[in-house]
Formats: sequence, C-alpha cells, structure tokens
Amino acid sequence: MSGTVAGPTVSGSPVAGPTASEAGAAPLPPQEQPWDLLVVGGGTAGLVGAQTAARFGARVLLVERARTGGDCLWTGCVPSKSLLAAAHLAAAARDGGRLGVLAAVDVGFPEVVEHVRAAIRTIEPVDSPAAIEESGAVVVRGTATFTGPGSADVDGRHVAFRQALVATGSGPALPPIPGLDRAGALTSETVWDLRELPERLVVLGGGTIGCELGQAFARLGAQVSVVHSHEQVLPREDPDAAALVRAALEGDGVDVLTGSRAAAVEPDPGGPGGTVVLADGRRVGYDRLLVALGRTPRTRGLGLDAAGVELDGHGCVRVDAHLRTTNPRIWAAGDVTGPPQFTHLAGVRAALAASNAVLGLRRSVDPVVPRVTFTSPEVAAVGVRSGPRLPAGLRTETVQHHHVDRAVTEGETAGFTRLVLDSRSRIVGATIVGPRAGESLAEVALAIRQGLRTRDVAGTTHAYPTYGDGVWSAAIADVRRSLASPAVAGVVGGLVRLRRGWLDLRGRAGRTPGQARSAR
Repeated sequence: MSGTVAGPTVSGSPVAGPTASEAGAAPLPPQEQPWDLLVVGGGTAGLVGAQTAARFGARVLLVERARTGGDCLWTGCVPSKSLLAAAHLAAAARDGGRLGVLAAVDVGFPEVVEHVRAAIRTIEPVDSPAAIEESGAVVVRGTATFTGPGSADVDGRHVAFRQALVATGSGPALPPIPGLDRAGALTSETVWDLRELPERLVVLGGGTIGCELGQAFARLGAQVSVVHSHEQVLPREDPDAAALVRAALEGDGVDVLTGSRAAAVEPDPGGPGGTVVLADGRRVGYDRLLVALGRTPRTRGLGLDAAGVELDGHGCVRVDAHLRTTNPRIWAAGDVTGPPQFTHLAGVRAALAASNAVLGLRRSVDPVVPRVTFTSPEVAAVGVRSGPRLPAGLRTETVQHHHVDRAVTEGETAGFTRLVLDSRSRIVGATIVGPRAGESLAEVALAIRQGLRTRDVAGTTHAYPTYGDGVWSAAIADVRRSLASPAVAGVVGGLVRLRRGWLDLRGRAGRTPGQARSAR
C-alpha cells in the first residue's frame, strides 16, 4: 500500500497528537514561475517522487492535506509488521515445548499497542516534511485540486506547473453489504484504534491483509473467524502455498470459512458486536468486525477531469508503460494507478515517473515485482506464478523444506521453494513458503531480472545453513537433472572415459622399466 490522499485521512493512527509529519509543512511560498514538478500526495510514492526530482535540481512542490508518510507508515506496513512481531513472539513461546522450552504466555494488549506506536514514532522522522525538504523540495500542507492541464488550486492559491505527479494512494474498500454501514466495522486503517483485544473478531476477506491480521489477532488471544468467498485463501498464490497458510491459520485457532460470501451484517443495537450472515445461511457472531476486501484508488476531488487525466473502469488513473497519464504533463505512481499495490513498487515507480518527468527520459516500468504475505509461514513470490496451470513451455523445480537443514534445525519444515523455469533453465518465477521467505526471494528477483539460469545460481557459493539453501538446492537439482539427460550424460560419460584413458596412458609412459615389469 502506498500514498495518502491529499486530504485529512488521519483516523486510525496509533499515534495521537501532532507529529512532525503534520506540523512540519511550510506555507505555500509565492510563485514567480511554474513549478518543475507538482506532487500531489505525501505517501511513499509522493515522498520518493519529490525527493528524486529535487535531487536532480528540479523545483518541486509537494502538497499533502494531512500528514506525510502515507498508509505504509501510519496504517499499513509499519504498524502491521509491528503487530505481527508481537504475535509471533506469543506463538513461539506457546510452541516452545516442541523444542523443550516451556513458558506461560500472558499477552498485554496495551503493551502491544505501545510497541506499535513506538515503531511508528521511530520511523516517522524519516518521512517528515523536514526530511523531504532536505532534498530541496518544498512541502506544504493543503488541498490540491487540478484546475487545468497545467494548473492546480491549493487552498485557494493558484499553482502553475510544468509537470505533475499524482500519488494519492488508495483506501480500504467497503462493499455494499446490507447492514455493513451500521456495523462500525474496522478496516486496515481504523483497526489501530483498538485499545482492547476483541474476544471475537470476524475478518471479511482472506487475502493478504485478512490473513495477516487474522492470524496476528488469533495469536494474541482473540477468537478469529476469516470469511472468504473464494475456495482458496490467498487466491492469487500457488495453491500449495495457500494450503500451508490455511493449515497454519487453523493451527492458530482461526476458523477459516471459505466458499461463501457475507450476504448481510446484523449489528447489535448500541454496540460494535453483531452477526455476519453468510450466503449459505451460516451465521457468525462477532464483537468486532474487520473488513479486508480490497482497496480503492483515492481520486475523488482531485479535479482530474479538468486536467485531462482519464480513469480506467476501476477508478484508477490510467497510465502507460512510462507512467504518463492521458495528459502528457501529468504522471502517476503508487496505488492510485491500480494493482499491484505494494509500498516498494510505489517507491520504485515514483522514482521512475519523476525521472521521466524532469529529465525527459522514457524509462519503462520493470515487470519483475516481488510480493510477500507476512503470515507464518511467509509466502513470497515473483514472476510467473507457480502452480498447476503453467504457461506452455515452462516447468517447475521444487525443494520441500524438510530437505533444508536450517528449517530442520528450527523445526520449521512446513514450506517449500519452487522455481519456475523455461526450456533453457532460465528462472522466470518462484514461490517460497517458510520463515524469512521474503529475504530468500531477493536473489530470485535479481535472477529473473538479469535472465539468469539455474547454473548461475547453482555455481554461486551460498552460506550454510540458511533458508536460502532452498533456492540454491532447487537450482542445483535442475542442473543435475540436465546433466542426467541422455545427450548430456553421453557427452559427460565420454569425457570421463577420455580422461581415464589419458591418465592411464600417462601413467604407463612415466614408469621405469623395472616398474613396468613389476606391473606385469
């Protein structure tokens, strides 16, 4: 997730009171000439885009209505991974008996919340207006609305620009389920308002956010139900990976209800509790309801029509391969352009868009996009999706993690590493399931981008024992398989025989007459 709308969307923050990201913005300075780049939105895409252009020497104005840092800092990556860290420790302590370590677990939810707040406070200065302005950009707090192809209004002030970058991000989607609007439902933005652990939590949605938060709250002690309309949680991932995640969720006590959507919500009078009615008639009670059913782009009120910027059928800003919109002077990056919606992608593409805008380049987006679901086990994937329906000409090489020694030593063998290969053994995709899968994926992403083959990875010395052995072992297995093919095996066997004969011949030639007679 990336970006923040250029509007006051500050609910859901675990940090109360004014922050450097809210208070540090300067007033809009007088304008003598058009800005080289107007950036609308101060989330990940906006921050990176503004800093990139400013460091090139461009005159950059970044407008953020609420606070810089975006969803990643305030309601996404940072708080969620902080919560997952606490949940992981609780689960590890409960499960320590299998390694001979016995411990009683008492979760203090207020202390968990404080840990989340502390992580945000620690990282927040990096995303503050002061930090952005160190690059040379100007940051103002206000509402930006486009008024024409090269102009905008910022709180009643006219702003002219040569180029602009739309980086307003996305927000949680709330589908039109009867009763949902009266349920006081939580989202990935407002779940951080919780100060007490719910006894019963129902999560609508079994995608990345639903699985991550559902597992976290279950591990912290809540009774969690995850409702998902698809038969498979994490439906975009390899079915084998999704099956392992589902088993892990259920092992943590989560009731996973797949194959049936929420047909209605019946809120209790006067309270946040209620009942979710499923399409198949099942009823699931809750004390708090969390909706994790996707995200919608934040484009309302931006005046994109006046700027000549078109949206696609899902309301996302339409961009080409260079991230230029239908107005050649306006670019867009981050969640506002639609899936895939990842913070790392928002930053990378914003840097590309800013470079194209202020330098006149025509760099295109990189199609290699890694992704990680931070459940336990993690699911990391990149490139061509592995699974039973591979495109023609592709195959997979899989190493189960009971063959990865680090996984064995830690008792974490429920996982696998699966490489997707083309006919020349080039790595074109991968799925890794297990602890620190996201870290192991980095090597594969580089291999795909550089067109490397399994022999390149197999020939690179890897540290032992690590979870990275899964990638290495899969590459080695493919190389061994190719060496075992009849054609290659015949050539290799011939070389062995030639070498044997040469060594024997050289040995006989080097013997003395006495040694030769003794050998006979």
